[in-house]
Amino acid sequence: MTKIKDIHRWEQSVVTLLNLDGWTLNHTGEGSVSWDAEGTTPKSQDCVIEMKFRNKYYETKIIEKAKFDKLIATGKVALYFVNDPKGNYLFWLNNLKDLEVKKMYCPDTTLWGSKKVSKPCYLLKESDAAIVNINEEDTELGIWDSYFKMED
Repeated sequence: MTKIKDIHRWEQSVVTLLNLDGWTLNHTGEGSVSWDAEGTTPKSQDCVIEMKFRNKYYETKIIEKAKFDKLIATGKVALYFVNDPKGNYLFWLNNLKDLEVKKMYCPDTTLWGSKKVSKPCYLLKESDAAIVNINEEDTELGIWDSYFKMED
């Protein structure tokens, strides 16, 4: 499976989970629009969602200014979903004010190039996320832990 297909499956999974929670979303990640999902929130507001899946944890979440501007320009509720090893974060971009532009080195394309170029970006604080789901380590022993330890 290719990396882009994996990402599309992750996006589709997020759409499915949100739809189970009262959203009405369609995955658009394989289409020609600049966001990964669109539809309505549980309060029936039209929305667009950009999603990022990060392998590395960063305290701030980066979004390119051009992507931010495209989402806001739709006139819909603009959302940014970020998944990283620490958790999941959902930012309601329309509510974020006084963001500072910072030049960051980003890939010149989303997936296919290794070349990096300087782009204007916003660094979003975790505390600005409207919904946060932190992954917690399970420190309790489970029923199968001793069994699997014996096989090592």
